[in-house]
Amino acid sequence: MGIENWSENIILVHLAPEPQMSEELRTVIDITEDRVDCDVVVDFTDVEIVTSSSIAKLLKLRKTLKDKERRLVLSGLTTQTKSVFLVTGLENAFDFVDDQFVALASLQMVN
Repeated sequence: MGIENWSENIILVHLAPEPQMSEELRTVIDITEDRVDCDVVVDFTDVEIVTSSSIAKLLKLRKTLKDKERRLVLSGLTTQTKSVFLVTGLENAFDFVDDQFVALASLQMVN
């Protein structure tokens, strides 16, 4: 769990299960609102449940980054957690990859 500057232009977020997940997402939103130069990878490996509050925060984070022409990549989702995005019709709103290493590599190639 935690938020780290993985590189100069990439923030890596290891989400904790709820209710801490919502707090971590709020912190990442605050960080990205102050920066214009970072992409974000959100690792869902330890997440079992995604609440509507967390989805709302992910959408806010996505908008914040998109407005700055930066990327948000979600990684490590289980079939159960990814189904929340499918059921809500948000599967095309986010970039999903299997694990954080693939996400980090894809962002590094672009930067």
